[in-house]
Amino acid sequence: MFDLLITNAHIIDGSGRPGFHGEVGIRDGRIVHVSDTLETASGEAEREKSQSDVDSLDEARARQSINAHNQVLAPGFIDLHSHSDFSVMADPAAETQLLQGVTTALVGNCGSSPFPARSVAQVQRDNAHLDAEFTVDWTGAQGFAEAVQAIGPGINIALQVGLSSIRSYVMGPVDAVPDMDQLASMKAQVAEAASAGVYGFSSGLIYAPGMYSLPNEVAALVAEAAAHDLLYSTHMRNESHSLLSAVDEALDAAAVAGARLEISHLKAMGPENYGSPAFALERVERAREDGLDVKADVYPYTASSTRLTSRLPGYAMDGGQEALMERLADPMTRSRIASDMAARFGRDIDPEGVVISALGNGDSDDDYTWAIGSSIAQIGRAEGCNAEEAAMRVLAAHGASVGIVNHAMDPADVSKVLSHPLVSVASDGWTLKPEGEGMPHPRSFGTFARVLGKYVRDEGLITLEEAVRKMTSQPAERMRLVDRGLVAEGNFADLAIFDPDTVRENSTYGDPWQLASGVSTVLIGGEFAVFDGQVTANRHGEVLRKC
Repeated sequence: MFDLLITNAHIIDGSGRPGFHGEVGIRDGRIVHVSDTLETASGEAEREKSQSDVDSLDEARARQSINAHNQVLAPGFIDLHSHSDFSVMADPAAETQLLQGVTTALVGNCGSSPFPARSVAQVQRDNAHLDAEFTVDWTGAQGFAEAVQAIGPGINIALQVGLSSIRSYVMGPVDAVPDMDQLASMKAQVAEAASAGVYGFSSGLIYAPGMYSLPNEVAALVAEAAAHDLLYSTHMRNESHSLLSAVDEALDAAAVAGARLEISHLKAMGPENYGSPAFALERVERAREDGLDVKADVYPYTASSTRLTSRLPGYAMDGGQEALMERLADPMTRSRIASDMAARFGRDIDPEGVVISALGNGDSDDDYTWAIGSSIAQIGRAEGCNAEEAAMRVLAAHGASVGIVNHAMDPADVSKVLSHPLVSVASDGWTLKPEGEGMPHPRSFGTFARVLGKYVRDEGLITLEEAVRKMTSQPAERMRLVDRGLVAEGNFADLAIFDPDTVRENSTYGDPWQLASGVSTVLIGGEFAVFDGQVTANRHGEVLRKC
């Protein structure tokens, strides 16, 4: 007797092999039965019976049954690059993820994790652009994991620890070279997080204070991560004119350490750098031929989303957001920062494409909420100043906590990377709530549905089987996440059922607060997280711990 039997499904099992018509039986949260009904005599006989006879037979075999009506049954999607660790406490239901079929998210990316923390309140302020909202205090990975588990997340959460977070904890947000004791303390934080069950160590070498880490410091921490069998996920040091040297730095650090390397959201920013992702992929291929365990991921959009401060020169953020606010209050320093930012215009920054998406709370009487959805160039025209001065004004008015959507990528590059067999699909998103303020990036609402709708069904860039593989078994393999990522007997019953003809993203840059459609059922551990296209009231996710 199964707890649940799913019949009449087109099963895409996540391995990449062709789909097949079959059924799946679930007991005690695990898949215990997978059969191809097209290849069995009983299946042929069963299809010849009347529907009432079939229903009666299913009732005799299972406490509950679902007729999938030839919809696709796939493993639940695994988001290999998420920042929802900052937003899950405020919005644990994770509706934006479940309605895309996502059942597991790997968080703590780009060097930023909510731990280790000397002040949770400071972590929240520094990450306001990620909808950071915390309800309890903690210090390390163990405390954070327990806090998230206590709220009952709607999806599974797998943790990573970030370089920038470790660096801030040990040294503060400063541009300085760690001494031997400080480096030892940072390595100890990696080890402590590993003992708490995190799956990876991440870096964000384009963001302060991670950008202040020299290659030998990064390599030492990657080596510590590798010693604990953690994945090394990196937002590389450069994604524009020096993309290839940044790839080389990441490959070298992983090769020396013997680490598994995941190159996060591989892309190239700015017209003068279009085409370079193809050469980056060639470097990845050669490294694999040389024995390095390296792959990459991508989100299927031509705009990124991050904090506006990431477009400033590195020295501007030395000392953190408070120090930046002091610099912006000094006319000469402010002018220098603006000038250095403008020097990148036309190369890897398009001021028409840097769009304000979210604003933190500021102490100024000035309020730029009217500018949400406008680019810094548009704000400048509205205020009679240039784009760089407009950026300074918005930062100064809102405590340097400003989120942006940045339009700067080539559609051909996105397609090239997405179609590569070594590349997984990942969102780089964090918005879990279904409605709210601001203009968040559509990727939080539609990444996986967009791949299935636009790139599989509409454009035929990749097959359905390959798309599902990039969303399931390949991310699971990168994480060494056992018992998930495949429709296979013995695995956890984390499953998604969707209509391949209707699944689609509905979120757009101009109207982002729209949930995906076409996913009818999502199971987590054999329990319904989505039923008949609606998120259920109960939450079945958990904080996963690496053994």
